Amino acid sequence: MNRLLDWKNVIAFVCFIAVWVSFGPAYAASVGQEVANVQIRDANDKPATIPDFGTHVLALTYSNTSASDLGDPMNDALKARNYNRDLYRGMGVANLKDSAVPNFIIRKAIKSKIEKYKSTILTDVDLSLAKAWDLGNCKDKAVFMVIGADKKIKYIRYTDKENLWNKAEIDNVLKLMDELLAKK
Repeated sequence: MNRLLDWKNVIAFVCFIAVWVSFGPAYAASVGQEVANVQIRDANDKPATIPDFGTHVLALTYSNTSASDLGDPMNDALKARNYNRDLYRGMGVANLKDSAVPNFIIRKAIKSKIEKYKSTILTDVDLSLAKAWDLGNCKDKAVFMVIGADKKIKYIRYTDKENLWNKAEIDNVLKLMDELLAKK
């Protein structure tokens, strides 16, 4: 009887561990984490790295096609601030791996967003950036990050259709940006 009880405990423990690993923390990236520049691709599918990385405060949105517009409220607010380009760079990275749309169509759409925001939009064809920065599952999410000139994440937010930006969150990010840029 005791032996059977022991096996039930072992099975229960193994099931607990399996569930915890499956449903544990979905994202590992966090504020304070130092990240490295990663080689990805530009809108023309040529190798590229994140410009001004380690020298400017960066506001970066990482998303696939189903979430590509979810970052627009924050990006529009940043553009309206007209931050000094000698200190700041706003940009996007398109997650092509998790996108259902063919890459050539995505690249065409990227070119129109580049024109709209007058910024850089790079592409990630194989989740290189998501893996290097421990972003976890980014499918159908817009991941917005502020990265300081010290290469550390200052702010990170995962936006999806159930978790959209609100005015208070946007105002908090703008306040953080003002503080970071005032220090430069």
